[in-house]
Amino acid sequence: MGQVGLLFQVEEEDNPVLLWLQVNHHTHSTDMSEDMSAESSGYTQIRVKKFSYRWTISNFSFCLEGVLGKDFKSPTFSPGANDKQKWCMSVYLNGFDEESRGYLSFFLGLLSSPKSPVWAKIQFGIINAKGEESRIMNSQRVVRFNQNEGWGIPKFILRDFLLSTPCFLLPDDKLTLCCEVSVVQDCISISEQNTQPGIDIPRCTLVDDLGELWENSSFTDCCLVVDGQEFQAHKAILAACSPVFRAMFEHDMEESRNNRIEIHDLEPEVFKAMMGFIYTGKEPDLHNMADAVLAGADRYGLEHLKVMCERVLCRDLFVENAAHTLFLADLHSAVQLKTRAMDFITAHASEVFQTSSWKTVVDSYPHLVAEVCVSLASAHFPFQEPPNKRLKQS
Repeated sequence: MGQVGLLFQVEEEDNPVLLWLQVNHHTHSTDMSEDMSAESSGYTQIRVKKFSYRWTISNFSFCLEGVLGKDFKSPTFSPGANDKQKWCMSVYLNGFDEESRGYLSFFLGLLSSPKSPVWAKIQFGIINAKGEESRIMNSQRVVRFNQNEGWGIPKFILRDFLLSTPCFLLPDDKLTLCCEVSVVQDCISISEQNTQPGIDIPRCTLVDDLGELWENSSFTDCCLVVDGQEFQAHKAILAACSPVFRAMFEHDMEESRNNRIEIHDLEPEVFKAMMGFIYTGKEPDLHNMADAVLAGADRYGLEHLKVMCERVLCRDLFVENAAHTLFLADLHSAVQLKTRAMDFITAHASEVFQTSSWKTVVDSYPHLVAEVCVSLASAHFPFQEPPNKRLKQS
């Protein structure tokens, strides 16, 4: 008796889900010694990309006299830096229609997409004073988006309830809304046929093995000195990951001859975070030192680590640090971070211009002031018609 099977794979980020359908069938042979089991299989891989967006409305109490059917719209955003898909969030402060009067209505709209329709699951929430997501509501099903159409929750939260907890849901008179979108990227079906049972291949442990070389200082051939502390390392790994280290070892420099390198521009904790990335490729703990690690990544040509730092700094953008973040991004040629910081300053200019970090920029970096002025002059707000009437309540 043989087997016919069908393997379905649904891949969400890095976590594939496999579904197996097996059908038994009989094979007949005049010579039982030559009877072989035949196994055929196939799988369908559905790739899903997740992304999230936070939108803060400052001085929220000034917006409360909401007119029925009048909305505020967020800046346009995309799933990734080079993604041509454009989305926009909107909120109605006194309901989308007569039935939802007295509620905040929350919607997500697809403005444009190279491919249409777009299938996605949506989750909405409010970021509270602790930085946690509250009032989480989702679509429960996959929603079909055509261009200039949207989906939302007309009765997202009662205005009275929101206003009764200002310290928790409206810290500093700010309403921060968030949405998480899971978009179907593509679907691929593949068939396979084997005459022998499959062989399980163990997980590759190369990353873990290299990490142990660093942790245990095994087979090292150079010494890195940071603020008086010595760290043993491997020239081959350093040279493979960093063009700066490679240049040191390739040329007839003192570091190459003595196999001893003095690191003068990094703190020990920042250096260890950078080295952990060099050996494993994993994102280090960047809490409270993403700016310093960004500088180290730029100094030693670690572009992947640099982008990891940009992502963390983008998440931590707020009025008080926006000008400093803009300067930091410009100094280290962090293009994506600079774009986000510029957009944030453009949207919150009156508040940012009152901060001490902005005054430092004005005094010392006039070229950044000029760039902000150009951005303000060309800024436009993507207010559009209300979402399509096909919007439905969850």
